[in-house]
Amino acid sequence: MTDFPPPPPVDPEKIARQRHFAIGLFRLSGAFIVMFGFLAIMQRFTWVQGDKAKAFGAIMVVVGLFQFMIVPRLMLALFKRTKP
Repeated sequence: MTDFPPPPPVDPEKIARQRHFAIGLFRLSGAFIVMFGFLAIMQRFTWVQGDKAKAFGAIMVVVGLFQFMIVPRLMLALFKRTKP
């Protein structure tokens, strides 16, 4: 028979800190993606120029804004639904 040890007690403060860190990390990465997109729109990279740079930059800005604004709210809704 395989007996599993009981799970360790859950520290709600530690879980809250981890969730806050994850949300902050998603917001920070979203801001970097937006800045990267604006740099691409201004054609600061040699590997993408012209209309392709503007399209690529616009896509990056939209993705970055989504990650900066929407993803943290979705994560909050998920965290409120699940108990630690």
